[in-house]
Amino acid sequence: MQVAQLVGNLEKLLDGSSVSKAVGQKVINVVSNLMEGNSVALSASANRLVQVVEDVGLQLIIPGDREILSSGSVVLAVRSIDGTNFPQTSFNIFNTDNVQLRALSRSRSKRSGSALGSVSLPSSLTAGLSPEDQQLANRVQFTFYTKPALFQDDALNNQTLVSPVLAASVTNLSISNLAENIQFTIRNVNPIDDLSREGIIDRQQAQILTFITYIGCGISAIFLALTLLTYLLFEKLMRDIPAKILVQLCLSLLFLNLVFLLDGWLALYPAVGLCISTAFFLHYFLLTSFTWAGLEALHMYLSIVRVFTPYLSRYMLKFSLIGWGIPLLVVIVVISVDKDNYGVVTYGKYTDGTSDDFCWLRNDIAFYVGVVAYFLLIFALCLLVFIIVMVQLSRIKKQNPQNQPPNRGVMTDLRSIAGLIVLLGLTWGFALFAWGPLYLPFVYLFTIFNSLQGFLVFIFHCAVKENVRRQWRTYLCCGKLRLAENSDWSRTATQNRMNLSVATATTSAPHLTSRSSSVISDSTNSNGSVFADSGISDSSNNDAILNEIHRLNISL
Repeated sequence: MQVAQLVGNLEKLLDGSSVSKAVGQKVINVVSNLMEGNSVALSASANRLVQVVEDVGLQLIIPGDREILSSGSVVLAVRSIDGTNFPQTSFNIFNTDNVQLRALSRSRSKRSGSALGSVSLPSSLTAGLSPEDQQLANRVQFTFYTKPALFQDDALNNQTLVSPVLAASVTNLSISNLAENIQFTIRNVNPIDDLSREGIIDRQQAQILTFITYIGCGISAIFLALTLLTYLLFEKLMRDIPAKILVQLCLSLLFLNLVFLLDGWLALYPAVGLCISTAFFLHYFLLTSFTWAGLEALHMYLSIVRVFTPYLSRYMLKFSLIGWGIPLLVVIVVISVDKDNYGVVTYGKYTDGTSDDFCWLRNDIAFYVGVVAYFLLIFALCLLVFIIVMVQLSRIKKQNPQNQPPNRGVMTDLRSIAGLIVLLGLTWGFALFAWGPLYLPFVYLFTIFNSLQGFLVFIFHCAVKENVRRQWRTYLCCGKLRLAENSDWSRTATQNRMNLSVATATTSAPHLTSRSSSVISDSTNSNGSVFADSGISDSSNNDAILNEIHRLNISL
């Protein structure tokens, strides 16, 4: 009875033809306070309260071109318009104190999935109205209820509404037969964080992660460039297929880091095509990085299991077409479906109401199919190959302990495993565990290891590799650190021939002798760094391990 009486008093306040901002704010405050109470007590008057809020929007005096009334549980935003020339209008609410109401061109409209609620009304909204109705359409209003207290329904039984309630109207007119879609988004207030796009809501944590990301990507870009220079300048390092794959991976990661570092800055510019292009290339180089990691895994698998396959004609040409071509097809399909799939993304998810802009995939379906699903496919392949390699090496280590150098210990094995994990991009897997109570710790692990992936590639595949250090000492060092040209390479070649002879002599079936020799010879020349370039073994026992793997495969 008291609620009904109070609602009646509010209705009397709105008997006139107009409502001042002060009165309108008082009405909104009263409705907000009622929503904090018992929803059962409100049920009988819920429809009347919703109508009261609508009437405030219809009668509110607007001195300028817009007015926003905000309270703890209700937000009402009203904007004056010309129904004969309707401007595209967007409404985004990140919290009750951070409301964006503006006219925005379609090409610069931002993804609002990080907002609590958003509506984008197209410029053709009033095109289907009669001239008389277009004259009446002088305002558009948006109403946002943070709680579903006024929208309870007995038919829901024990089900619970999981989102706020958002409404939009144009001078209370009925509009139909739209030529363009209305973009209407309401965020689930209890989202599941596995692979969620919502991210960190704490501004301080977000700033720390952003700092780590940009510093890490900057460091990675520098060391990826050094890795590329090392392999491209020293021709002897590029004789192996894994080295050629490594160069392609480093090139892809370098471009990915550079585009990422420029992205946030480029998103500030109003040029639409610039942001679309930035998001396009960021997506492309992300996919090429995944793909080349997958091709590295595929090459390892073919080398260990299939033995002969890596020595087919134009092997690297086929890999290059896959590594650069398939990601290109994906991004072309995404932009062909809708060029606005790429553009400015607003991450307004911080508790203080601030937001960041970034050029990226705006469409959720494109993101989950073109990034998440693609990554999961590559990640599964890399993980499978990692397990196969570990099993094979463990098998060889047990069956052939004489081939293991005396100084190879647990730390050496751990370093080898870490090098393989970095090369195959398995650190991206931290994203799979970033949900629930583990969300923040794994987000930090994901950010640290992936922003520093280029630096780690340099460490494992340049700094700790003996053959790379030999090249540095031969051509870049002076004095006592300098090595005589070809001195160590000659000894390595001799050792390779000795390993080849031993492996050939141990082939059990006479009719496989020539076949085994051919495979082992090829593996030494073209594939000798499958495990070295992956951080799997030291160069001192590279060939012994490779020869033994090939010998075991051929003997089976």
